[in-house]
Amino acid sequence: MLLAIDIGNTNIVLGLYEKRRLITHWRLRTQAEQTADEYGVTISQLIAAKGFRCDQIRALIVSCVVPPMMSMAHELALKVFHVEPLMVGPGIKTGMPILYDSPKDVGADRIVNGVAAYEKYRDACIVVDFGTATTVDHISKKGEYVGGAIAPGLSIAVEALFQRASKLPRVEIVRPNEVVGRNTVQSIQSGIFFGYVGLVDGIVRRMQKEIGAPAKVIATGGLAPLIASECSSIDAVDEFLTLEGLRIIYDRNSLQEVKARAQK
Repeated sequence: MLLAIDIGNTNIVLGLYEKRRLITHWRLRTQAEQTADEYGVTISQLIAAKGFRCDQIRALIVSCVVPPMMSMAHELALKVFHVEPLMVGPGIKTGMPILYDSPKDVGADRIVNGVAAYEKYRDACIVVDFGTATTVDHISKKGEYVGGAIAPGLSIAVEALFQRASKLPRVEIVRPNEVVGRNTVQSIQSGIFFGYVGLVDGIVRRMQKEIGAPAKVIATGGLAPLIASECSSIDAVDEFLTLEGLRIIYDRNSLQEVKARAQK
């Protein structure tokens, strides 16, 4: 079995695969101060609760956008699962050319999402990821990562408003029943929710125009189901796009390793 781990700034998403099938998944809070031992205990218990054992996991792949947690993830793989993890980054085979001015500056999650989207649709794609940051990325018809846009995520916007405006409360991110809020909480929720709907639709519309050809628009990330339901530009929501991209990249690198051994 393969354990795919996506470490984001806010959450860690884990997916357990048996061949190409996602068996189960978990979501943990990202806590950079936690040790590999502490995460190991939690993850081991989650795996056991689903009726599996850690020694059944023979491979592990990690995508991480939190540099201090890279070493923790590596130590976790060695200590708990006794495997050398495949870390998504420079030097690994993704099968996707990166046309960014500086390819190493592209977040691993953005590449992983692009790989999964193009593998699924085999056509030009725009991937909208509602994470800590809201990213909108263009994958060309040839399967190249072209570039994209980055905006503060919804949670960041809510927190910034609470911290910088002394009279405004922290609110839950929900879809308001009306755009015109009748109290402060409703007004903030309306501004955040419909503001981000407009942000995504506006960026996608401009990106489509710049591309000059139709592109499938896929949304992912924890808040994708909530926001995408109101976005006219989004064609599909794929909650597990990043995990699927990790599985695909692991398979491609395993195949490359098998071919390399056969040539020796």
